[in-house]
Amino acid sequence: MEANSTSKIRILDASLLIRRAKISSGVLREHAIMLSKTTAKYPLTRVEVKTFTIHAGMGESIDNAILGQLPKRVIVGFVDNKAFNGDTKLNPFNFKNYGINFFSLYADGMQIPSRPLQPNFSKDEPLYIEAYNTLSSGTGIHFLNEGNSISREDYADEFTLFAFDFTPDLSANCARHWNLVRYGSLRLEVRFEKAITTTINCILYAEFENVMEIDSSRQVIVDFSG
Repeated sequence: MEANSTSKIRILDASLLIRRAKISSGVLREHAIMLSKTTAKYPLTRVEVKTFTIHAGMGESIDNAILGQLPKRVIVGFVDNKAFNGDTKLNPFNFKNYGINFFSLYADGMQIPSRPLQPNFSKDEPLYIEAYNTLSSGTGIHFLNEGNSISREDYADEFTLFAFDFTPDLSANCARHWNLVRYGSLRLEVRFEKAITTTINCILYAEFENVMEIDSSRQVIVDFSG
């Protein structure tokens, strides 16, 4: 927040509402029998958000943005560093294009997409439909009769996000579908038409497929750290 800010938040009352259920003894007995033989397994989508600072005047190659398990989906955007750090006069959700003219990801050396995005966000001859289309292909809505309420004009002005589905069959949006877990490193490369004049933050949102297990002693086991 700004140094001269006088805003305060007071929590006057707080309640936690929890639904309770009474389980029959027969169901509890069957659960105990099942847990004595194997664990209860719950597929889950784990989410990580990472931030990287890109200083004024720099293009950037971010090595090992993700190291270890590779995600099933990645969404990347760029926001002003001051807005990110709480300047109340700026919008931290204003993802500007910053004149990006090259964007690519590399998963274990494999370029994603196979041909890098090279948008042109200039006012004279704008051409960024391929980047705009990633909001559909990367989120899975291009298979559905749905939209995202972001027009092409709004995309360039304040919603410049790059979305990618890393699954072999573009199934990241399908909760009932499971893919083999892959491990490696993810590198990000971005270039700008002109040197940026302000420090910005790269926001990387990543989704991972994981499993949570519960054994007979009610111990929770997960296949990831953190």
